[in-house]
Amino acid sequence: MKRAAAWAILLLGMAYFILPLIGMVEFSLSMKRGIYSFEAYRVVFADPRFRETFTYSVVMAVLTILFGILLVVPTAFWVRLKLPGLRPYIEFVTLLPLVIPAIVVVFGYIRLYNTSSWLPLTGTIGGTNLLLLFGYSMLSLPYMYRAIDTGLRTIDVATLTEAAQSLGAGWVTILARIILPNVLVAVLSGAFVTFAIVMGEFTLAALLNRPAFGPYLQLMGANRAYEPFALATIAFLITWACMGLIQLVTRLSKFDRAPK
Repeated sequence: MKRAAAWAILLLGMAYFILPLIGMVEFSLSMKRGIYSFEAYRVVFADPRFRETFTYSVVMAVLTILFGILLVVPTAFWVRLKLPGLRPYIEFVTLLPLVIPAIVVVFGYIRLYNTSSWLPLTGTIGGTNLLLLFGYSMLSLPYMYRAIDTGLRTIDVATLTEAAQSLGAGWVTILARIILPNVLVAVLSGAFVTFAIVMGEFTLAALLNRPAFGPYLQLMGANRAYEPFALATIAFLITWACMGLIQLVTRLSKFDRAPK
């Protein structure tokens, strides 16, 4: 009886999440009356704005991942090695992006870095892109930090560091050739989540007036019927692909570490 109830709850939950997705995909294929076709997807892919915004978001996602790795890996390593007492405070700081709305952050950026301020970053395309990069890094910080911190817990940081120092390795060498390879799975997990966040983010990119994929998706939704559902399907596929890659990397890591 309990087993049947558990399966019933599971199937009900799956139906709650899957049926709307099926309806979305079905509608995106109904652009031609009476038949299913990929016409909406063809129109989307043929739109130069789609290619521009998608490429821009991919580039920003890669830059955000690289910046996050450069920021979080040394910080998490140093806190775990030398400053364990600061871990609760660092964790609190990394949780702030979950409780501070993105719209508050972006208005703070505009207020502090507008063309009449001491550092007019919003006056140039490069400066605005830099602000967007910082904003994306902030949004991904809770996930990137926790993934890397969890990875560091699985290795003996102190012993590895002491062994590397005894062989004459410097801090950069220790981080790049000892610590990073040992937490690579955790880094990739954080990177895939970051990629999914950047590809779907709307508020920061829209208010900073950057040609990102999120604002383009909203614009299409306000002016078209079938194409927005095709874009939403593409966005879901990107998210699912990132989740699948996280699972794949985790399983391959466990397989490699299994005793031969």
